[in-house]
Amino acid sequence: MTLRSQDPRIAIIGGGIAGATAAVHLGELGVNVVLMEKSAGLVSGPPICHLHAGGNLYREISEQQCIDLLEQSIETVRLYPHTLNVRPTLIAIPQSDPGQPEEILPRLVTIQNAYRKLVEQDAANQVLGAVDNYYRLYQREELERLAQQQQANPPQSDDEWVIPFAQHADLTQLKYPVVLVQEYGWSVFRLAASVDLTLEALPNCQVMLRTELVDATFQDNQWRLTYLDAQGGRHTQTVDYLVNACGFETGRVDDMARHHRQRLVEFKAAYVTHWPACHQWWPEVIFHGPRGSEDGMAQLTPYADGTFQLHGMTESITLFADGLVASTPTSAQPKLPLYLQHKIERGWPMSAQKERTVRAIQHMSRFVPCFDNAEFAGTPLFGAQQIPGDDVTLRAADVSFEANQYARLEVVKGSSALRAARQLVAVWQLKPDAGELSIEAEHPCSMAFTAQQVEQQAIRLCHARGYPAALAKVYGL
Repeated sequence: MTLRSQDPRIAIIGGGIAGATAAVHLGELGVNVVLMEKSAGLVSGPPICHLHAGGNLYREISEQQCIDLLEQSIETVRLYPHTLNVRPTLIAIPQSDPGQPEEILPRLVTIQNAYRKLVEQDAANQVLGAVDNYYRLYQREELERLAQQQQANPPQSDDEWVIPFAQHADLTQLKYPVVLVQEYGWSVFRLAASVDLTLEALPNCQVMLRTELVDATFQDNQWRLTYLDAQGGRHTQTVDYLVNACGFETGRVDDMARHHRQRLVEFKAAYVTHWPACHQWWPEVIFHGPRGSEDGMAQLTPYADGTFQLHGMTESITLFADGLVASTPTSAQPKLPLYLQHKIERGWPMSAQKERTVRAIQHMSRFVPCFDNAEFAGTPLFGAQQIPGDDVTLRAADVSFEANQYARLEVVKGSSALRAARQLVAVWQLKPDAGELSIEAEHPCSMAFTAQQVEQQAIRLCHARGYPAALAKVYGL
């Protein structure tokens, strides 16, 4: 079938945060979209838990990457307004870490000024609270004073959010000041729910789950796609544009399309725990440490009902000794070791899940001693993250284009997803007037759902995927 050029069809391969957001954005603009995803659901890849609105967890990245992450985060949150857990993040540098708190302070001023400019340009960009409150410093004396206070339920100020940390963290182990920054929690399950609800409501978006692309050929100025359905049946479709949004498997489609690209892939995991003794509202807490060492960063991410997600940036917790792999001159697809590939495709042995979760709890309890009575609460959130090029520290990335109406979404952080989708529209000139409206006006379908609808759908997804419902519930203000 020959399609009219004024009515193009776009195939997006991969329904993670990048591909799903591209489908939402293009669908809202009236473009005809086919979204193929080989798993049973959308947005089920590597763990997303933190909105990197300023990149403050990454000491090693440039100021420009921090500003890019800030801008991208604000855009994406405006598209997905019911996905935030509004609570601050505390960043602490242990005595064991070679870094000094003063080293990140000039950058905080730069990021705050960038946020100020964005809010001056458009008041709707103020999604991270008041600009003057973007960050705050706490000396040890202030923390000791706060430790004597009782936290309101829920907390009404930054000081009140800090109280549990002041009471339970080992303050003798830290360098000062400790930094509070308005980087919020980001619920991957409410993200998935937002995407599901929106795409279901867009008649021009065809979502094909359990569908695996096996061949892509460009001929007669169109892409001929061959794919397998859930029963193994073989089918073909023809489209005008092909968007590769396959996350860590982006190289597979690159190889099919004969567009080589250098990239890294890194397997990571985060661990779901329950802390029965916790009856307070915790902020997120980062204890910095050299990546990959035994003192690697420890990250405590709070959810509802005493549930906490843990990262420990050591090779025995979040990272894996052979989990970082690179593409080769003959293939754009880095090859993970078989046992990690099996984790993605078939799940983890329970013994390995529990062993690494226990290590994550022990790693955190070095800084928060009473956390040692936390318990295993479910399957780790895990997956592989693609990083275009060869710089393992790259965090702000979005999209690259090739000949023959082919593009790949190379989102390292989920917050880059809308920026990437907008570039597809701009470079391919899909909608000449796109971008003239606000994000909210441009996405009426996405805006139509209530916080309650999104949360209920997210809880259903948690149950279906075998995770505690706490990961879907709104936490914070």
